[in-house]
Order: sequence, then structure tokens, then C-alpha cells
Amino acid sequence: MNVKIEESWRKRLQEEFDKPYFERLATFVKSEYSHAHVLPHGSQIFYIFNACPFEKVKVVILGQDPYPTPGQYYGVCFSAPEGTAIPGSLANIFKEIHQDLGKPIPASGNLDRWVAQGVFPMNSILTVRAYETGSHRNMGWEIFTDAVIKKLSDEREHLVFMLWGSYAKEKRPLINENKHLVLTSAHPSPRSAEHGFFGCKHFSKANTFLQSKGMTGIDW
Repeated sequence: MNVKIEESWRKRLQEEFDKPYFERLATFVKSEYSHAHVLPHGSQIFYIFNACPFEKVKVVILGQDPYPTPGQYYGVCFSAPEGTAIPGSLANIFKEIHQDLGKPIPASGNLDRWVAQGVFPMNSILTVRAYETGSHRNMGWEIFTDAVIKKLSDEREHLVFMLWGSYAKEKRPLINENKHLVLTSAHPSPRSAEHGFFGCKHFSKANTFLQSKGMTGIDW
């Protein structure tokens, strides 16, 4: 199957695109777009891959579902477009960065400035019906994004993986911890941030690790 995606990713993921599960997934997603309100826009499904080539990734942040509210999700996990309200989880991420590094809390929830520095925030599921969280679970996206995590773990070294919440922590076995730093905590959601996300200091820990490997840290 021919999927339009940035070349460094395409050559590594073509084997996934050619597998039967992905053919079934693509058929399902096309059908959903044809008769339901599906997020994000079709051209944005692989936005994070096109914005952050494989070799540039430094930090991987794993999420689960896209935001199901129209206008909030454009293909970058936790991020929100310029001019839209900052979602609760992202507001808590900004609070933790402020507490951890002393940085002012941004007025915009757009995380493209992180992506440009090598931060790769990826949801496990890349599409969703509007207002129906989890509506595209178990259709094949998880198989695909697990393969992405495995590729990054196997073919890169000295990456930072941030696993927030029980769902993201389930991905830990896919990562070679002899090569990479894995940081885990509670999810930054307003329901759980008080139970271990606040105070996790993941952002300073990530930069300390990257700098110890001769890389520049992230300007969070």
C-alpha cells in the first residue's frame, strides 16, 4: 500500500503498510471518513511523522487517543492548534515544566516548537470519531504505532521515552532500556496529575540525559 509519509519513515514502515492488518485498517478509516465526522483531517493523520523525521527524534511522548473535539487535534499528541483553548492535560504539562524548570507558562498550546527540536508526541491511535473517545480502538492503529516504537528503540540510541499513565506504561516492553531512558509517571490529566505527574521532573531529567550523551537539551 502506498501511504504518503515522510521518506525516512516510509522506508522503515513500508513493511507495515504492506501487511494485511494495515490494509484492513486503511479500508476501515476510509469508510469512517466517508460517512462520519472523523478527526483529524485526513491530510493530518501522519502529521507528526512528516514534521519530525526518524533521524531527528530525541524524545518520544506516548498518548492514547486523539482529542475528540473538532478543532483541537491536528496530529500531534497533547498539542492544540494556535488560538484554541489549552486542554487540561496540556495545561498540567505546562505547570510541571514551570515547576521543574522555571519556564513561564505559554499562552499557546501548539507544541510544534517542541517537534522542531526532535520531540515526537504520538498517540497510539491516530484517528477518532468526533466526540467519541476510543471509537477507533482495536482497529489496527495500535499494531502500527507499536511497530513505530519498536523501530525507534531498535534503530536509534539514547532516546528519551516519556510514558504517562497506565496505558502508555504498557508500551515499556517494546523499548530497550539498555539504550534509552524510560521515564514513567501518572497521566497529566486533571483526574490523575496530583497522583505522581506533578513533581516527576521529566523535563529536566530528559535534558540531563540528552546532554550527558552529547546532545542539546530541549527548550521546553
